[in-house]
Amino acid sequence: MDAIDTRTVMFHLKRPDNYLLANLATGALGVIPAGSGKEFWRHPIGTGPFRFVSQQIDQDVVLERNLHCWRGVPKLERVRFAVVPDAITQALELEKGSGDVSMNFLPMDALPVLAKRPNIVIDDAPGTIIQYLSFNVRDPLLPDVRLRQAIASAIDRNLLIKTLLDGHAQSAQSLLPPAHWAYFGGDASHDYDPKRAETLLDQAGHPRGADGMRLHLTMKTSSAEDVRLSSAVLQQQLAKVGIALDLRSYEFATFYSDVTRGAFQMYSLRWIGGNEQPEIFSYAYSTARIPPKGANRGRYSNPKLDALLQVAVENPDHDQQRMDYVEAQRILANDVPAVNLWYRDTVVVHNRRLTNISPTPSGSFRFLETAELRK
Repeated sequence: MDAIDTRTVMFHLKRPDNYLLANLATGALGVIPAGSGKEFWRHPIGTGPFRFVSQQIDQDVVLERNLHCWRGVPKLERVRFAVVPDAITQALELEKGSGDVSMNFLPMDALPVLAKRPNIVIDDAPGTIIQYLSFNVRDPLLPDVRLRQAIASAIDRNLLIKTLLDGHAQSAQSLLPPAHWAYFGGDASHDYDPKRAETLLDQAGHPRGADGMRLHLTMKTSSAEDVRLSSAVLQQQLAKVGIALDLRSYEFATFYSDVTRGAFQMYSLRWIGGNEQPEIFSYAYSTARIPPKGANRGRYSNPKLDALLQVAVENPDHDQQRMDYVEAQRILANDVPAVNLWYRDTVVVHNRRLTNISPTPSGSFRFLETAELRK
């Protein structure tokens, strides 16, 4: 990198990268002053609509309106993000009026109750946050693509969405959201088909035993209530085709450490925001991105996919790029290193006095830039 002047930096790349600017502009990555040191995170600076005031670990983060924001000055003078890890307490804070807004945290069965409160408004919009189920393809059982395809065919996504999410989600066939220019969810998808799952399991050499089960697998989950509940339903669905799924629940830090180290057979997580660029396919599935260099936690490797994704990230031809990413999605849908389950809606529950709320597909708090608080 060369500093051309006080406002210009020149990047010299080893190879073309269509997503450099998008990655530099993401909210998860920022430029920090030289010599900031390890304690910089305690007193960050920025150019957004709100400026940092204070934070207390596990308690709150306080922001104030930034009068010099390059995008315009927000209406709200002050925002306090309170750490309230319990969903019931969050709902009570909203009902009492001591809390103004909660997003994508409250359990779905609480929404109909809150919707009846005269001071509460629920704004719901299609989202891009995607829930997925991943396999460790280096496990002795899971390298067989027929087994992974069978599991994908045994999952009734629509039933899960209807019963657990109260319809606040859309079935997913790709990591990319459906409105994306590179999205493809076509002929290689795995719809709910238990008969096909049974046939694939027979072909993979897993006949039913005397107890009706074909094989045992273990799925690790976090201790979050919604995750444990959805995992229990997956357990029931897989049991119908003869797969006994043992569930192991852990505190999130322990769970995530195991996932990163590859110490699992199956796990479920969600992508939040990261799946809005097709570069997610490289980050999640290319051989070069096995942790700690990326998020290919299932240790999946396909040289054809690796080559295709490398060409796509460098190709300036937009139409050819789309063709490359469509082919990449076909490969992933056939190989099933992971099962894309659903895109969760962005659900914002807020006090009626907080107006001008527009939920973002990615579930960010960007709506606070335009929100207003009525007296």
